[in-house]
Amino acid sequence: MAKSYVKFEVSSDVVSKTYEALQMAKQSGTVRKGANEVTKSIERGLASLVVIAGDVEPEEVVIHIPTLCEQKQIPYSYVPSKQDLGKAIGMNVPCTAVAVENAGSAANAIKEIVAKVSGTTSASKGAAQPKPQHEAKPKEHEHAHEHEHKPEHKAEQKPEQKPKEES
Repeated sequence: MAKSYVKFEVSSDVVSKTYEALQMAKQSGTVRKGANEVTKSIERGLASLVVIAGDVEPEEVVIHIPTLCEQKQIPYSYVPSKQDLGKAIGMNVPCTAVAVENAGSAANAIKEIVAKVSGTTSASKGAAQPKPQHEAKPKEHEHAHEHEHKPEHKAEQKPEQKPKEES
């Protein structure tokens, strides 16, 4: 039985390619492991792909991740086993979720996975797609603009105090 947070089924072909891509990304790129690290990576906009295990107990640990990915326009996928997900990234323990921040040599494999999965999730993401893109651009522009006009902070030098003469 599928968990409530699993929003779509993933074919076994995509699952095996996902495990292979995660192994390559772990060796040559940057991956974040676990629900907390993945959540931070998504919120900061650093993740290029998020993979969630389909057998997480309790579900509340990862139930927010798909919704957060949709809000941030980050592609995500599922794999059936947290044990296999942990093994794919070189861990000896189960892993609930993984975020790929820098794909390294797995870039092409991850693009293929995203292409296959995005067709599945495009119905839920399609309507909200233009709005976040317009919101992101002004924020970047504001930060760049702020940086240009900030005055330089110079270290304040206190005048040297002469020692008090004792009388």
